[in-house]
Amino acid sequence: MTDRVDINRLLVEMRSLKSQTQAFQKPQGLAPGDVNPANAVGRENGLRPEGGRDVPGFGEVMEQAVNKVNETQKASGELSAAYERGEPGVDITDVMIASQKSSVAFQATLQVRNKLVEAYRDIMNMPI
Repeated sequence: MTDRVDINRLLVEMRSLKSQTQAFQKPQGLAPGDVNPANAVGRENGLRPEGGRDVPGFGEVMEQAVNKVNETQKASGELSAAYERGEPGVDITDVMIASQKSSVAFQATLQVRNKLVEAYRDIMNMPI
């Protein structure tokens, strides 16, 4: 069995921590330009996090994942078309495996998207 975090319990704990500390209040006298974006921390001085490696942002990681799923689906489609044309060396088992791989990759991407949308809605519905 997997240990899953109960979202309601987590939200209750977060709210109790918020009420116990004042860390979530907006600092006085802080202008919006005083804070760097999360992906630009230290980069204006040429510094990179993680010991000198560039760390990709969330958007870049998601873009790479979607592109990889797209490539998998294209390869599956090409393999299927090659089998339908009767090209030699294309086996039905390879076609079916490629089809299942692309299906699983797409379903996983869809589930990640659904979880992100759900998390966004939960955050937007949190009282301030």
